[in-house]
Amino acid sequence: MAMARILGTICLGLALAVAATFARLFLKARAGHRAAEEANRAQTERLCAEIAAHQETEAALAKAKDAAEAANAAKTRYLVAVSHEIRSPLNAIYGYAQLLERGDSIPPREAGGVIRRSAEHLTNLVEGLLDISRVESGVLQVRQELVRLPALLDQVVEMFRVQASAKGLSLDYVVEGRLPAYVRTDEKRLRQILINLLSNAIKYTDKGGATLTVRYRSQSAAIEVRDTGPGIPPEDLERIFEPFERGREPDTIMQPGIGLGLAITRVLARILGGEVTVTSELGKGSSFLLRLLLPEPIEAPAGAAAYRRVTGYQGPQKTILVIDDSPAQTTVVNHLLRPLGFSVFEASGGTAGLALAEHCSPDLVLLDIQMPGTSGWGIAEQLRARFGAGLRIVMVSANAHEFHAGRDGRRAHDAFLTKPVDLDALLDMIARQLGLDWIVENAEAAAAPPRPPLALPASAAPYLDALRRFMKLGHVRGIETTLVTLERDVPESADLVARLRPQLEAFDLRGLARTLDDVG
Repeated sequence: MAMARILGTICLGLALAVAATFARLFLKARAGHRAAEEANRAQTERLCAEIAAHQETEAALAKAKDAAEAANAAKTRYLVAVSHEIRSPLNAIYGYAQLLERGDSIPPREAGGVIRRSAEHLTNLVEGLLDISRVESGVLQVRQELVRLPALLDQVVEMFRVQASAKGLSLDYVVEGRLPAYVRTDEKRLRQILINLLSNAIKYTDKGGATLTVRYRSQSAAIEVRDTGPGIPPEDLERIFEPFERGREPDTIMQPGIGLGLAITRVLARILGGEVTVTSELGKGSSFLLRLLLPEPIEAPAGAAAYRRVTGYQGPQKTILVIDDSPAQTTVVNHLLRPLGFSVFEASGGTAGLALAEHCSPDLVLLDIQMPGTSGWGIAEQLRARFGAGLRIVMVSANAHEFHAGRDGRRAHDAFLTKPVDLDALLDMIARQLGLDWIVENAEAAAAPPRPPLALPASAAPYLDALRRFMKLGHVRGIETTLVTLERDVPESADLVARLRPQLEAFDLRGLARTLDDVG
């Protein structure tokens, strides 16, 4: 019995030991299973996160790919548009230059007008591209100049009058109230804004016309350009001010241009302290309103030529030294200044210019910046050190990004003009620097009493109607031919033809129209 109890006890102990061992193994296996499950869950989460990251990367890459393709397509459209915009005026310049070389009978003034307008178009295109770049890089500089506001507005309107007439459109210019003779602003930027607004008004209008209305009050101007074009959809009123955007309408898209005009216009207006807004009604037209602070100077300068033809100046002869490595530039300045009575000397580089200055003792130096050897800035400093403040130095350069007004203690020059140079602006600059009073063509004739109206026979009526029609179209050759036949067929018209021919040669269609209105 005792043995049996002992064996039972041993068996029970063994059973308990085995059970405990199995329990420990079970618990260990269960813990391992849980750890495996946790590890598997963590790995699954890591894989899901990685898959999500890959998906985000793929979406970002797809978005970047779409943006790159859109940008590439926009670049292609932009290059095609720029190429067209450049080639059109270049073709006109090239064609008229060849006609003049061949000795064609085309009037030189007509050729000159076409070449000048084409060159202005190219200049505005290049300046627009540069302005976008300058604005993006934050280096666009604004000048404060004395600007003849009425003359500037007249000039811009006349620039587009022939273009409007060629499309059968009217172009009206309305001044409400008084305009100051002079204001202070950046003339180049203001001119560019006006050109962009008027150009668009005529470009997108097929019937009716455009009107430029100017109001001035309390040192600020409100300049409105209204047209009778197709109008702009409400959803495009802000979009048209974005670069390379020109609206969604098919007729708008087909118009020439690169879609920078309004973008540049708004940027320039804001830089000048103003704003451009637009209102439009589909089918009736659009109105662009420029509001701009244009302070009037306390004392306006005297002796300005007001864009009339200058024939000379009062006082002793002045000497001007031109330092420029481009023979074409010096030739233009020579042809402009010598007939006015200036003594002009030329030098093709800085060293030669310094030596020539010692010889001729100039009153004013027109100095290029980029030349072989020492730059124009260095030459200006040497000239200032040698001749003192009495010598006037005007920088004339295509390096518009180097513009510096001068006479502020940091630069040796007195003023800066950007190439291509408007010759009226050059004459204005010379007059201000040397204190000149210009002698202006027909200044005395303007005060003469008007001639009595001309009386012509009825047989002249068809020719007069043809002249008026050609005048509205800006068809110079047609006017010239009609004058020849009018003088031949109606001898009584000799006096009228004698009045009209000088106006035609001067491309003064406005004066020609006034003369025709005097015919009884």
